[in-house]
Amino acid sequence: MALQTQPAMYDAREVYGPFLGNRWVQLVSAIIGMIMIANLQYAWTLFVPPLQEAFGWKLPAVQLGFTLFIMFETYTQPVEGYLLDRFGPKIFFTVAGILVGIGWTALAFVKSLPALYFFYALAGLGAGFVYGGSIAVAVRWFPDRRGLASGLIAAGFGGGSAPFIPIIGKILATQGYAAAFLYTGILQGFIILIVAQILRYPPWERSHSTHSTRDKTKQDEKRGFAPWEMIRTPHFWLIYIMFIFMATGGLMVTAQTKPFAKDVGIAASFVIMGVTADRISNGLGRILWGAISDKFGRENTMFVAYTLNAIFIALMPTLGRNPWLFVALIFCIMLTWGEIYSLFPPATADRFGTTYAASNYGVVYSAKGFGGILGGYVAALLVQAAGWSLVFYVSALMAFLAALGALVLRSMPKPVLPSMKSGDGGFTTQA
Repeated sequence: MALQTQPAMYDAREVYGPFLGNRWVQLVSAIIGMIMIANLQYAWTLFVPPLQEAFGWKLPAVQLGFTLFIMFETYTQPVEGYLLDRFGPKIFFTVAGILVGIGWTALAFVKSLPALYFFYALAGLGAGFVYGGSIAVAVRWFPDRRGLASGLIAAGFGGGSAPFIPIIGKILATQGYAAAFLYTGILQGFIILIVAQILRYPPWERSHSTHSTRDKTKQDEKRGFAPWEMIRTPHFWLIYIMFIFMATGGLMVTAQTKPFAKDVGIAASFVIMGVTADRISNGLGRILWGAISDKFGRENTMFVAYTLNAIFIALMPTLGRNPWLFVALIFCIMLTWGEIYSLFPPATADRFGTTYAASNYGVVYSAKGFGGILGGYVAALLVQAAGWSLVFYVSALMAFLAALGALVLRSMPKPVLPSMKSGDGGFTTQA
């Protein structure tokens, strides 16, 4: 792969210049974009109790906003991915900066639940643009190190809110939730607009649809799966179900950390410590497991990480009532959870190619929306009905089933496009 990467890098610098044509500049820029949407998901738990206290809203009602955010961030990914593949990331990051800036900033001024839902969902739509574009940049510029590149990109999202958590906590304590929404919303939107002016797809990895007609036959032999072809394979559905199962537990912890801590009597200082620790471990885990997967295989890495995640989640309702163990378990849960965002993108590209990378991962990533529903609104309803233990144990079981799914995925031969074989045009597999 190194022999292919060097000429490609030379071509990129010829087309874009020495700065924009440097793949590390592209990667770092995409990471910065991801950092700027991290608070939208991972700082949300800090805002939940203040919103409840300010307006008297119940936990399920507030967390429905989180679920809608996840849905708009994820369920629009297939369409966004198609447009990204066709036109490139620049225009979409520009739109994203506007949506994120307006959506998150406007939460400072909402007075009703419908307004909360609308603007949080609007911010989620912008976050989806950034997320899909950033992952597409990683897998296209780094075909030789997809796991590491995807891990670094995902770490920007998973760990990007870590430096903001203490700051947001301080603003919440001294100026209130409105000021925290306002300051971070303006900053995030502005920086995403700057990133938009830098990001490019590599010139050798343009969308399949942009190639000339005379090269069509040759490129058809090399192209990857289109989304409508991918979803006809059993590999896709196994990956999709695994994603849902893993997303549920981590998103539940993400959304419910502060409400759980409040119910079991964890002091506010330990909550801030725990949320900050989970941002750090979430980011580190994405890089660590992504790099490990490049060496030891995606599925082997998934099995180990997901099994550990199941164990740590299962321990939370008992050991998590101790403040120090609460912080430690939050750290460990996120260390073994965030890697889903650095393992599923390359696992998808490994099987289905990079021609439609953004579109394909957009479809896979929509599984997170179901995880958001289960880990956000449904989990809050279950807490009211049966308490915290049931929620954690069910999430742990789902994580372990995902780990077993990784072993099944490992045993499956890779799919092959219908155009690459003779016969009735259906799908086949190869070892």
